[in-house]
Amino acid sequence: MNNEDEFYDAVTGLDSDESFEGVSEASFQDALVFDSSSQKNNGSVPQENGIKKHRTSLPAPMFCRNSLGVWSILKKCIGMELSKITMPIVFNEPLSFLQRITEYMEHTYLINRACSMPDSIERMQAVAAFAVSAVASQWDRTGKPFNPLLGETYELTRDDQGFRLVSEQVSHHPPVSAFHAESLVGDFVFHGSIYPKLKFWGKSIEAEPRGTITLELLKHNEAYTWSNPSCCIHNVIIGKLWIEQYGTVEIVNHSTGDKCVLNFKACGLFEKELHKVEGYIQDKNKKKHCVIYGKWTECMWSVDPQAYEAHKKSEKRGDIKKHKHEEQQGAENDDADDMPEVQETVSVVPGSTLLWRIDSRPEHSAAMYNFTNFAMSLNELEPGMEAILAPTDCRFRPDIRAMENGNMDEASKEKERLEEKQRAARKERARSEEEWSTRWFQMGTNPYTNSMGWLYTGGYFNRNYKDLPDIY
Repeated sequence: MNNEDEFYDAVTGLDSDESFEGVSEASFQDALVFDSSSQKNNGSVPQENGIKKHRTSLPAPMFCRNSLGVWSILKKCIGMELSKITMPIVFNEPLSFLQRITEYMEHTYLINRACSMPDSIERMQAVAAFAVSAVASQWDRTGKPFNPLLGETYELTRDDQGFRLVSEQVSHHPPVSAFHAESLVGDFVFHGSIYPKLKFWGKSIEAEPRGTITLELLKHNEAYTWSNPSCCIHNVIIGKLWIEQYGTVEIVNHSTGDKCVLNFKACGLFEKELHKVEGYIQDKNKKKHCVIYGKWTECMWSVDPQAYEAHKKSEKRGDIKKHKHEEQQGAENDDADDMPEVQETVSVVPGSTLLWRIDSRPEHSAAMYNFTNFAMSLNELEPGMEAILAPTDCRFRPDIRAMENGNMDEASKEKERLEEKQRAARKERARSEEEWSTRWFQMGTNPYTNSMGWLYTGGYFNRNYKDLPDIY
């Protein structure tokens, strides 16, 4: 299979592209038509209280992966970028990558909190908590989403959380997904373009972050940018799969000069650092105002820097003997990376303020791809939605729908059919020397980072869906 015939299958993680979207001039060009009752809640019938009730489970539980011959597929891929390898459907979860991107918005209340804060340091605390919460749903999510077809779209409106989002697959070589979310009352705009880059290293898969995410708080005339941490999935061949996030995330307020530096810690020798996040917020004069700490799988706190350092020194003195004992324990496992024992609590420093705590997953989550309640609702398609959604919306993808319904054979056949249809369309464009044209996003310059990226041009919610590509 040559490069033109490669199908870039989906990859796990939410790592941003080097390029990035910027301005929000087009953000509310189409807002006037949005208030019609038929468009609220994506055409579904609201409950008596006016808030739509979303589903809390999938139509069918996930299939058993225990007998899957992973090594036979991956043994030739060591050191390669996995997005260039066609993977069987058994590695997937029943969501498109465009829907996976939307999980950034699960904790939108943190953005709303930032909008309401009068102090820039307090706003930065809320934004930092949002940045951490954006990767929280990845814990135990070892299935990978379907890679979007070129021209595929996804929209989501959540009245209960106060936002709407539209995303589009804007490039196939390389695969790039652009998204744009905005407040229903005009408080914020949140946008980015995603270009995941994953490599297989024998026992693990490494996801390298790319690019920058932009959050604009319009009321305060502020723009924040940051990039996601790296991600590693351990034991893809043998042993229990587990995930860690690591690396430095730097959040910059381009209006005030405030900065938050967060260190997502790698597991470490004694397994004490797993999931831990530690950092600080400083102003433009480099004065540290607070320390941010916690776990990306659980919660984040803020405290005075002096109180944190005193608490840390006290903990360190108590751990010296324990560390020496642990250093002499345990044998090396050549077949699998031992999954660290998960500590469910964070040692809270006296005087700390809680910034964010993760919601509990549903009891049946393990049987449903470890989805959160928010993820469980992303692919629901109710009566009336067909008349509202664009025909390119990934809720209409037959392979994802079949997998969600538990029909793996049909899902696999539909996935192959869609891949072939995409290849045929690409070859036809090459023969006719026709350039692919995106519909809702265009290349432009992010005014805060001066980098090129995909910018939302507006108009999606006008519902003018003529001349969209037939991709399904």
